[in-house]
Amino acid sequence: MAEKKKAGILITLSGGICWGISGCFGQFLFVEKQITAEWLVAIRLIFAGLLLIIMGLMLQKEKMWVIFKNKADRKKLFIFSLLGMLMCQYTYFAAIQHSNAGTATVLQSLNPLIILAVLCVKGMRRPNKVEIYAIAAALLGVFLLSTRGDIHTVSLTGTALFFGLSSAVGAAMYNLLSHDLMKKYGVYVVVGFGMFFAGTMMLPFVRLWEYKIMWDSQTIVGIFGVVVIGTAVAFSLFLKGVSMVGPFMGSLLGSIEPVTAVVASFLFLGSDFHLVELIGFILILGTVFGLTLYSGREAREKSVIEHEVERLS
Repeated sequence: MAEKKKAGILITLSGGICWGISGCFGQFLFVEKQITAEWLVAIRLIFAGLLLIIMGLMLQKEKMWVIFKNKADRKKLFIFSLLGMLMCQYTYFAAIQHSNAGTATVLQSLNPLIILAVLCVKGMRRPNKVEIYAIAAALLGVFLLSTRGDIHTVSLTGTALFFGLSSAVGAAMYNLLSHDLMKKYGVYVVVGFGMFFAGTMMLPFVRLWEYKIMWDSQTIVGIFGVVVIGTAVAFSLFLKGVSMVGPFMGSLLGSIEPVTAVVASFLFLGSDFHLVELIGFILILGTVFGLTLYSGREAREKSVIEHEVERLS
């Protein structure tokens, strides 16, 4: 059992690392090949979606089509494709284009705070002490990241900050809109078709065939990194790992994604991070990690209480 858990941890981490470096491939294409976020996102959504659909057909066969027989779920899938998948993917890569992969990925990792806000409003409750501290730490992290500690200077452009925070909102919507569908139909159905539909929705506005692309080996490797490594391989490894270690451990190990993006962006793409910015990164990532731990403990305690009530009744 211990060996299986170790293997699951390594596989899950590998999936998170693949997600982290996919943003760096995107940054390389934006800077070196002058590719736009719109073009890259459309390509990624269509071809990565097709890859995941093919993988799903191999693993789940005819179960891939069941969702289209349910009118309500079919409608939810299209809403998720537009408001969840498309918004999440476009704003994330636009944030990379206007800043760098590390900054964009860290800002997107703020999405649990957006989900927390939605749940508080929905449940008509105030955040508790732990949640308030988490929000304060995250806001301080964003402040340090965008100003380097000096309110009179701006290290991130307004556009970069807008897309970065929008990607956090998009990721939150992605999680909220897909949750029930994922439980019912699985990831390959929801993410595969969600990506493909989102990509096709972009075609009337992003005419792929009209873009002049510098096609060479580096461009092909970059696109392969975004589409295949950052999507098909990343999802497959991460989901396999989570099936071995459980969703709670998987959510913790998923924190490797923004860390990978920051390190890879610094080492391979020459992104310049100041000490104050790194402190901002640590505050944001520490907040997300801490909230995940707190939520996991709270969920376990609730489960124990419910079990005891059921046993005594």
